[in-house]
Amino acid sequence: MPSAAMLNELIPVFVTLFVIIDPLGLVPVFIVLTQGTSAAHRRRMAVRACLTSFFILAAFALIGEGLLGIFGIHMPAFRIAGGTLLFLIALEMLFEKRSQKRNQRAEQVHQELEEDHGDTPKPKTAKPLKPEQTIPDDEADDVSIFPMSIPFLSGPGAIASVMLLMGKFENNIAMQASVIGVVAVVMLIAFVFFLLSNVVAKRLSPTVATVVSRLLGMILAALAVQFIIDGIKQAFF
Repeated sequence: MPSAAMLNELIPVFVTLFVIIDPLGLVPVFIVLTQGTSAAHRRRMAVRACLTSFFILAAFALIGEGLLGIFGIHMPAFRIAGGTLLFLIALEMLFEKRSQKRNQRAEQVHQELEEDHGDTPKPKTAKPLKPEQTIPDDEADDVSIFPMSIPFLSGPGAIASVMLLMGKFENNIAMQASVIGVVAVVMLIAFVFFLLSNVVAKRLSPTVATVVSRLLGMILAALAVQFIIDGIKQAFF
């Protein structure tokens, strides 16, 4: 059973990863990329995307600092750089730029996939799909790795956040294991949101989504500044 002090440390960890990964904001992206596919296909895409993202983030959590060492980069410098990156992401959230970029990128990928299908020759016996029909699973695109896992679920911001949090608790094995556990929890939440994507999209009004995004962006900005301050303290004091 985690202690009260441990829970107090885990709350900002969860907030940071939840805001950066942003499973709620990825619901419209998932809907666009899996449009016209069956429920079974959408479930497979959600499972693969979340599992792949978890293993990517867990790998960087465990060996990320060692990789930095190979290039001669120390944690204070990474804290300052990572905090700056998170602060820029927070600014995008505050001014509603992040969701716009994600939706535009998702639509662009969706159009490219449709164009690729258009270039492939189809059998003469093939019939066009009716609006109410779904795309057969063997013809549906696999969007689980790209772009759902990389760069949306486990992009540079998420990787930097995990490495920063692991560095913060570098002398505490229990807390480092808890950080990886929090990553798993956030991915589980993302998986549930993807499965219920149509329901979530209908129930969540644009006004509520905007308010939540800006509130979380403000919290992320404060956490990012704290990472920068910690990096400066370690580097110069």
